Amino acid sequence: MKSNKFYFLLAFCMFFGLFANAQTKYAVINTKYILEKIPEYKEADKKLKELGDQWQLEIDGKQMALDKMYKNYEAEQFMLSEELKKKREEELFFKEKELRDLQKKRFGYEGDLFKERQKLVKPIQDKVYNAVQKMAVSRSYDFILDKSEEITIIFADPKLDKSDEILRQLGIN
Repeated sequence: MKSNKFYFLLAFCMFFGLFANAQTKYAVINTKYILEKIPEYKEADKKLKELGDQWQLEIDGKQMALDKMYKNYEAEQFMLSEELKKKREEELFFKEKELRDLQKKRFGYEGDLFKERQKLVKPIQDKVYNAVQKMAVSRSYDFILDKSEEITIIFADPKLDKSDEILRQLGIN
């Protein structure tokens, strides 16, 4: 049993030694910083915000109308026949479903806002990605890390941040 542990430890040390000797080149970028410096991205982001605000106003208006319908129904339900109650409840249900469908259509997964974002922002993101890929290949980087959102980097030497170089490659200073 002791010999198995010894061989495992020996193999681990050899593997770690080989891995430690390998020179890995990497750089750090901040795609959020890069995108915020691109005028086309700022325009696209502004247009998306305006569309989102416009659609939210439309939804808010329908929600207010639905709330009013509910209040009216609550106030009148005691005076309505069972047939009229049922009819009003069906109208409320239909309006509520209509509102949920509109919210999903505008803001849901693959909704109108998602499609607009794909149309306006994706080409800009693709330009940035292509510039990053070009730099990675030309400089022989093994990894390019993005410190903007998803990946947590506790510390990165500022000289590793190549965001400004990507901007220069895109013709933005």
